[in-house]
Amino acid sequence: MKPPRKPIHVVSTWVRRQPPKVKAFLAVVSGMVALVLLRAIVHDHDNLFVAAEAVHSIGISVLIYKLMKEKTCAGLSLKCQELTAVFLAVRLYCSFVMEFDIHTLLDLATLATTLWVIYMIRFKLRSSYMEDKDNLAIYYVVVPCAVLALLIHPSTSHHIANRISWALCVYLEAVSVLPQLRVMQNTKIVEPFTSHYVFALGVARFLSCAHWVLQVIDSRGLLLSAMGYGLWPSMVLISEIVQTFILADFCYYYIKSVFGGQLVLRLPSGVV
Repeated sequence: MKPPRKPIHVVSTWVRRQPPKVKAFLAVVSGMVALVLLRAIVHDHDNLFVAAEAVHSIGISVLIYKLMKEKTCAGLSLKCQELTAVFLAVRLYCSFVMEFDIHTLLDLATLATTLWVIYMIRFKLRSSYMEDKDNLAIYYVVVPCAVLALLIHPSTSHHIANRISWALCVYLEAVSVLPQLRVMQNTKIVEPFTSHYVFALGVARFLSCAHWVLQVIDSRGLLLSAMGYGLWPSMVLISEIVQTFILADFCYYYIKSVFGGQLVLRLPSGVV
C-alpha cells in the first residue's frame, strides 16, 4: 500500500497539469490574496519597502556565505551581479541629487556587498565561474531599458539627465535577474545557496511590488498623479509587477522543493 501523498504534492501536481492560462489566473489570484493579507497585517506600508531591502540583504548574505565557505561561484551569474551593481549605483546617484533618505543608506550597503561578490567571482573564484552557462547577451537587457528610459521617464522639475537616469534604474532592476535565470535554465540543477539567494530576490521584489500597489490603493491614485503625468507612473507600476512575475515560477518550484525535503532544486524544462 502506497503511503498517502503530502497535500503540497497533490496541489503541485494539479497545478502542473493546468493549461498556461489557468496557471496565470491562479498566479494573479494568489498575488491578490497575498496583497489583501499584507494590507490587513502591515499598517505602515513603508515598512514593506524596508522589509524588501532587508530580505535582499539576507539573500546577498547567503551569497557571501556560499563564496566564503564553499570557495566556489558555480551556478552564479556574474552578469546578473553587474547589472545589479549598475542599477544600484544609478539609483544611489539619483537618491543623492533628488531625495536622500533611509533607502539611500540601504542601497549603499547593498551596492557595497554586490561589488564584493563581483570581485570574488571575477578575480578570486574565477576558475569556478561557469562562463559558458552565463551566456545571455547583456545588450539584450541594457539597450531596451536605455531606449525605454529615453522615451518614458519622470516629468518632474529635476534635470532631464537625472530623470532619465532614474527611469533607467527602474527598468534595469525589473530585468536584472534574467542572466541568473538563464544560468539556471542552462544547468537545470540549482544548489541550495544559489536557490536561497534567488528565492530571497523573489520575496524582496514581491514586497517591493506590494509596497507600491498598496500605496497606490491607499492614496486612491493620488500617488501616481504625484509622480507626474504621461506613461511614467504606469511604467513604474508595471516594472514592479514584471520583476515579481519573472521570479514567480522559480519561487513556486523552490517552495515545492523545500516542502518535499529536497536540498538540490531540479527545474523542469522551460521553467525559467
